Parts: sequence; C-alpha cells; structure tokens
Amino acid sequence: MLAAALYQTFDGIFVGQYLGTTAFAAANLAMPFVVINFAVSDLIGVGSSVVISLLLGRGERAEANNAFTCSVLLIVGLSTALGAALFAGAPLIMSLMGATDELAELAVDYLRVYALCSPFTTLFYATDNYMRISGYLKANMALCVLMSAISLVLEVLFLGVLGWGIWAAALACSLAMVICLVFSLAPFVMRRATLAFCHPRFTLDLVKRVFACGSPTFLNNVAQRIASIVINAVLVRLGGEAAVSAYGVLMFVDSFAQPLFYGTCDALQPAVSYNWGARRYGRVRALEKRCFLAAAAIGAAAVAVVALFPDALIALFMPDATGEVLALSRDALGLFTITYLFRWLAFATQSYMNAIAKPLPASLISVSAALVFPLVLLVVLHPLRLTGIWLNFPGTAVLCALLSVAVLAATRAKTHRPDAGARERQPTTTANF
Repeated sequence: MLAAALYQTFDGIFVGQYLGTTAFAAANLAMPFVVINFAVSDLIGVGSSVVISLLLGRGERAEANNAFTCSVLLIVGLSTALGAALFAGAPLIMSLMGATDELAELAVDYLRVYALCSPFTTLFYATDNYMRISGYLKANMALCVLMSAISLVLEVLFLGVLGWGIWAAALACSLAMVICLVFSLAPFVMRRATLAFCHPRFTLDLVKRVFACGSPTFLNNVAQRIASIVINAVLVRLGGEAAVSAYGVLMFVDSFAQPLFYGTCDALQPAVSYNWGARRYGRVRALEKRCFLAAAAIGAAAVAVVALFPDALIALFMPDATGEVLALSRDALGLFTITYLFRWLAFATQSYMNAIAKPLPASLISVSAALVFPLVLLVVLHPLRLTGIWLNFPGTAVLCALLSVAVLAATRAKTHRPDAGARERQPTTTANF
C-alpha cells in the first residue's frame, strides 16, 4: 500500500507538472468514479478473503477453493458491466457535475481509459487478498512496487517525453496493472498456492456471504466517493476551478496517507479471520493491538508532515499556484490536518469488525464515515461556505472516532474470553498465520 500511495501521489504530481492546473482538476473530478469502479473488485476481493480465511481455519480447503474461483469470475463479470456503463455515461456524468469546456473534455478522456481497461485492472486490484491468504506476502509487496514503478516510468514517457494528454496518465496505470496481473495469477493457475482454481459451484449462500463480508469496505469506498462527487459539485459552484484544485491537493495528500491506514489494517485481516475461525481469541487480541497502535502512529506522522510542509505539498501538485488558488489550498490543508488525529481509530475498528465477520457494525462505521456524517456536516456547515467544506473532514473524523469507541465497547466481551476454544479446534492448514 505504501507503493500504491507513492504512485498515486506521483500521478497527481505528474499530471499537475506536465499538464497544468486544469488537467489536475479534471483528474480530481473523474477519480471518484474510477475508485467506485475499483470498489466492486474490493467488495468481492475483501468479502471472499474473509470467507476463504474462515473456511481454511476450519480445514475446509475444497470449499475455500470454490469460493476463490467463484469470486474471481464475479469480479470479471461485474467490472466489465460497470466499465461499459462508465464509458458510455462519462459525458453525461461530467455535465451533471457542472464541468464544461476543457475541464469536462479532459475528465471524460481520463475516465474512459479506466473504463475500457476495467475487467483487467479491477481483478489485479483484488488479487492481493488471495496472495496474502496463500502466504505470498513478499511477492505481493514486490508486485505492488513493480506496478507502481512501471506506472511511473510509463507516465513520464507518455506525458513528459511523448507529450500525450491526460488520457495517457490513465493508460500508464492500466497497462502496469495488466502486466502485473499476469504475475499475480500465475501461482493460482499453476496450482502452487494455498488456493487453486477449480470447477465453480455458485450458490446463493456463498454469494450472500461474500457480499455481506465485503460490504463494509465497498460501502466505505462508494459512499466516500459519492460524498466526494457531491463536494466537487458544490465546489464547482462555490469557487470554480480554483476550489476544485485546492480540494484536489487534499485528496492527493490523503491518497498517500489513506492507503497506509488501509494497508496496515487490511494486511492483518486474513490472520485475524483465520484465528477467529480457529477460536484463538488471544491471538486475535494480540494482532489487533498492533493494528491499532500502528494506525495511530501513521496518523501522528501524517499530522506532522502536513503541518510542517504545507507550501511544499501544494507546489508538488500545482507548481504555478498563486493568489486565490494558493490561499485556498493553504487554508484547506491547515484545517484538513486535524483529520488524522482521529481517523485512524475508525479505520482500525472497521477492519477488525470486518475480519471477524461482523459486517453490520463495520458497515455502520464505513457508511457513517464516508457518506452520512460528511453529508450532514455539509448541510450544517454550509453557512461557512468553503471553510465549512474544509472543516467537514476533521468533523467527520471526530464523529467516527466516537462511533468506533461505542462499537468496540459493544464487542469487547466476546474477544476477552479465555482461549478455551483453541483446544476444541486447532488450525488444520499450514498457512503462515
């Protein structure tokens, strides 16, 4: 996830440096829809990884292979349909966002490339879950680093050397994902991994379990992007391209911090699910303690970096920013920094609830964090205009932290039982959990 964070950050830097402020704003307008597309694969990838890990913890390897195979087919089918819809609807989407002229044209070009490559890129986005389950932790990390490196090289080539447009930035990332997808699927196709492809046996119960366990992450991603879409639409009307660009700086800064939160918590999910399925609750507690401490440390580091280097961060993405754009960006970053003092708690709690197959409280946190609280605060803080939008982020983080404390208190009783169940059901696989 650090590699992914670096790529996303440099993607914003390259677009801003090579193509200018309008292209930077266009990428920010289109990005929520790109992420919604990837969220479909996350829905199935994360959901199936919980189901698969629980099955492996119970020693049901054949059922785990079936869940894996069915999930891969679901990802390809759903992402193909959604990609086609995004490609066809891109002009209408940008028109509804309030974008016109060059801003709308660039945003459509950017979105359509991702839509065309959707069946392949979204599958790569999900394979990290299956590689971790199979013990390929270092290989998974290496592929993420490779993908980011290929993307950056291609982006420099396409934008800096060949002088292509914003569509080439999306193409660079998509091609890198397709290349790395071949390597990520190889162990499963060659039957060298813990999981292997088999003749799929779809059942309604399996699909329901996958969707239920994946819904918290999916709802968080989709709801967060819906909130971003609404905020972008409001920004276009309140401050025009300058406000959208300032918001873009926040989102690209956050695109570095958020994957670190996500990766820290998500990386432990298979191990937590496995030990929960094996009733080894003491090990679950030990894993989660490290997860929460690491997430808190990342939050503190993010506060320090943003607070100490606001102008340097703005210059990375908008080197020609002056006047209104620069002032707006400074104000936005100053208020946005407060978010990281509280956001880590919601991330860690949601991941924990999802890992132990409690989708309801996880979904409550994710939807509240990504959609309910932001939209409520958007209305409440509307009299403050642009300042109210910048305050929306720390306000949401505080409310989500309080909600997370309540959820953890309600779940605490079961996770503090003695580990008597460990004698009843010991792990039966050799997975390195």
